[in-house]
Amino acid sequence: MTTDTETIEQLSADARVVFGFWAYLLTDLVLFASLFATYAVLEGGTFGGPGPHQLFDVRYAFIETMLLLTSSFVAGLGMIAAHEGAKRRVLAWFAAAFILGAGFLGMETAEFAHLAAIGATPSASAFLSSYFTLLGTHGLHVAIGLVWMGVLLVWALRRPWDHHAERKFMLLSLFWHFLDIIWVLIFTVVYLFGLMS
Repeated sequence: MTTDTETIEQLSADARVVFGFWAYLLTDLVLFASLFATYAVLEGGTFGGPGPHQLFDVRYAFIETMLLLTSSFVAGLGMIAAHEGAKRRVLAWFAAAFILGAGFLGMETAEFAHLAAIGATPSASAFLSSYFTLLGTHGLHVAIGLVWMGVLLVWALRRPWDHHAERKFMLLSLFWHFLDIIWVLIFTVVYLFGLMS
């Protein structure tokens, strides 16, 4: 009877944690929706400066997209291994996801540095201000996700695999997939639509 009660309490605690995390993701969704709306309004505000056609290389952005999509896919494979209780495979898949995510962040940082070097800084125009804010906010989330992933990998390496560890990786995986969806929207709205306008 005690075991059943403990199990029910554990499931209830898990449900509260997962619900709370979904609530957080919804607030992040509202944040990004407002940034997308701001970008849409200010995209034409170049003030005679360079616009998307002059600044963006869609092939470079496509490589970034493939890195992040692959990272998200690999994290999904890690979650399959997590459900099977295969700790070694979980760590291997999430380590690969970390490397791919770091590659994405490195490319985004290099793109920002290149734009700054040619004078396309946030202060140059309303368009660039909204561009850097939108992509910078996403990049900050990716950086936080990478720190979270690195800490979680070290934490999991030092302890036995259990339900608690699986839940932690599940929440990280949700966050990572969310960032992937946001980036696909960025790639579509900023890069593809930007080059067609």
